Amino acid sequence: MAGTRLDPIDRKILAELQSDGRMTNVELAKRVGISAPPCLRRVRTLEEQGMIRGYHADVDARELGFEVQVFAMVGLASQAETDLSAFEDKCRSWPLVRECHMLNGEVDFILKCVAPDLSSFQSFLTSKLLTTPNVASVKTSLVIRGAKDDPGVPFDVLEERLSVKA
Repeated sequence: MAGTRLDPIDRKILAELQSDGRMTNVELAKRVGISAPPCLRRVRTLEEQGMIRGYHADVDARELGFEVQVFAMVGLASQAETDLSAFEDKCRSWPLVRECHMLNGEVDFILKCVAPDLSSFQSFLTSKLLTTPNVASVKTSLVIRGAKDDPGVPFDVLEERLSVKA
C-alpha cells in the first residue's frame, strides 16, 4: 500500500495541507509537532516525490458565473491505446472539461464539465465533443445540486487501516 511509504509525520503534513494549503510553514510545523526547518524539508520532499501535485484555490464556479455543471459519459468506437490517448489529449484542450476519467465498463470516459449556461454547454457538446473522431456515443446528466465535494483523500481512513496492520 502506497500510504505505508510515509511516516506518521508526513501523513499529518499531507492531511493538514489538504485541508488548508495556505497555512505558513511555521503553522504547519506547529500542527504536526515538529520545528519549521525539518517541516519545510519534508514538504519539499513530498512535492518532489509527487505526493503534493500543487496548491489551488477552491473557487465557487456558480459565484463566478458557471451556472451549469454536467457529467458526460462518453463511449468510443475504438479502445486501442492510441485512440484512448488521443481522446484524453483532446479533453485536456477543452476548457469546459474540468475532469476526465477513463472507466471500466459500459462507458469509456466520464467528463465533468462546467459552463456559464446551458446554451454554452450545448454548443460545446454539438460542435466539439460529438464531432471528435472515435466518439461513438455521449450521454449527459445535468447536475441539479451537489451534496459533497471533498478534495483529496480521507487520511483518517488511511490511519485506521495502518493502525490495524501494525
